[in-house]
Amino acid sequence: MAEPLYETDFYSWTQQQAELLRQGRLGELDLDNILEEIESMGRSEHRQLSHRMDVLLMHLLKWCYQPDHRSSSWQGSIKEQRFRIRKLLKENPGLKPRIPETRIEAYEAALITAFKETGLPENTFPEQCPWSFDDMMNSDFLPDA
Repeated sequence: MAEPLYETDFYSWTQQQAELLRQGRLGELDLDNILEEIESMGRSEHRQLSHRMDVLLMHLLKWCYQPDHRSSSWQGSIKEQRFRIRKLLKENPGLKPRIPETRIEAYEAALITAFKETGLPENTFPEQCPWSFDDMMNSDFLPDA
């Protein structure tokens, strides 16, 4: 028995499913895999938000705790992440209720990266995120130790 198209040629499967939808041939749709892909797209958007927050928080930590190493590169990364987070939330307003939990998770990841990249003792950094989401996203905000 041949393997399903979904597993052997994902691109062709997507095109086939789109054409079936256009033609109204709903009974022929691969609903289980379509549902899986739709859910996966949502998870992907959330992962992107989490990653962007992680990078933003890591650079804010480095800015705060390594003032002698501050650079336009860090400042540029902070600006870029803020822009991309705003854009992502504008395109996906359904992610807004997940901001509090995502901020907590992203901060945990940012701590690991900041510790690794700065060489500072782990206990240098606060255990919990010291900035609100509004502070993090404020274009004029750059933390001091």
